[in-house]
Amino acid sequence: MMTDQHQIAAERGEYPHTMRLQRFLARAGVASRRGSENLMTAGRVTVNGTVASELGTKVDVDCDVIAVDGHVVKLAERPVYLMLHKPAGYLTTMSDPKGRPCVAELVPTNLHPGLFPVGRLDLDTTGLLLFTTDGDLAHELLHPSRHVEKTYIAHVDGRVTGRDLMPLCQGIVLDDGPCQPARCRILKPAQARAVCPRGIDPGTSVVEVIIHEGRKNQVKRMLSAVGHPVIALHRPRFGPLELRDLAPGTWRYLSEHETEQIRTR
Repeated sequence: MMTDQHQIAAERGEYPHTMRLQRFLARAGVASRRGSENLMTAGRVTVNGTVASELGTKVDVDCDVIAVDGHVVKLAERPVYLMLHKPAGYLTTMSDPKGRPCVAELVPTNLHPGLFPVGRLDLDTTGLLLFTTDGDLAHELLHPSRHVEKTYIAHVDGRVTGRDLMPLCQGIVLDDGPCQPARCRILKPAQARAVCPRGIDPGTSVVEVIIHEGRKNQVKRMLSAVGHPVIALHRPRFGPLELRDLAPGTWRYLSEHETEQIRTR
């Protein structure tokens, strides 16, 4: 029978009394749904002290004690959403065994231990990086079926023409398969300050590339394939979210309107 506490939670649209373990871990912000499954199959997750490696395992969110690598995991009352203006020189990971700078150093993990980045930006790429403790939403935003737009501004070698960009707009084929058609345009100096604050160097160009996928080094590989290697890359937009005047290396919580936008896309 459902207790009063469970009934109130259900009426508020909060988590159910029981759920699959990988869903619990994602909701707790430990990892994405798939990442949580990997943790389970690796034997790193326990329920009430017993290793839980079966993907069909269900847990009682009010009674069971769930731990990852010995650290107890709990559901937060409300998910956290924030954006970071990632500077160059930081790995998009929450820890690095080699001790290299990570984005975890730039966000409030002391306040929200379950924070993790949604997707990634390369070491030398700057721009908007979304963080959350909501594993379910992160999984949805990264799934190809959601078609979340990612906008990049690229400073590239050579003088780019509209003809150069046509293969990208039509859907270029890379070594790991065809890309979906991108939206591209050549930017003027006033639109290129994010990657060329002192102006566009002679013999180079700045282009905007909007994609829906998130393959490794995709924009860099696309532009190299048409003869214009990337010199610098910046992401000012992720879906409906915009960096605007957020300074490099700083973060802010999403507004209620922004949160609603990414949750209902």
